[in-house]
Amino acid sequence: MSNAPVSNGRRRFLTATTSVVGGLGAVAVAVPFIKSWNPSARAKAAGAPVEVDISKLEDGQMVRVEWRGKPVWVVRRSEAVLEELSGHDGQLRDPSSEEPQQPEYAQNQYRSVKPEIFLAVGICTHLGCSPTYLPDSFNEQVNGVSAGFFCPCHGSKFDMAGRVFAGVPAPLNLVVPPHQFLDDNTIIVGVDGEVA
Repeated sequence: MSNAPVSNGRRRFLTATTSVVGGLGAVAVAVPFIKSWNPSARAKAAGAPVEVDISKLEDGQMVRVEWRGKPVWVVRRSEAVLEELSGHDGQLRDPSSEEPQQPEYAQNQYRSVKPEIFLAVGICTHLGCSPTYLPDSFNEQVNGVSAGFFCPCHGSKFDMAGRVFAGVPAPLNLVVPPHQFLDDNTIIVGVDGEVA
């Protein structure tokens, strides 16, 4: 054992230096780890609102866009289709859309802000298939209803307001996404709001 005098100043210096270096090392490890919890740029873009131009959309025509990795349908309904919507309420499972699948501003018989424009997430509420839009031949599926959506996976049927017919596997109406009209020709999907 050495009889050399103990230097408390040197001991404090080494302890402080070791503590500072250890702290910096912990921060250097923690910053990338915590930063990895943030969503990637691709994930942020997938959840971002989507702008849809409907200026060239004609009666009966549908535009598909992707929002949050899901297909969203935008359909321009004709006057004849709008008049037909109230004629088959007795055949529907939830004709008044009492289930909370649409924003409050779309809780009406058209399930939309503007009656002629309908938006829905294009995924069947049964097992997640994508129904087929039948603008002219839906009466083969439901007698007396000219246009609608038919899910080929298990036979679910939806009218032009996305309301499900009774007696099919789908338990709920199609989901209406949050949306906002910027003007008569532009919709933003993913942002709640009424007609601007």
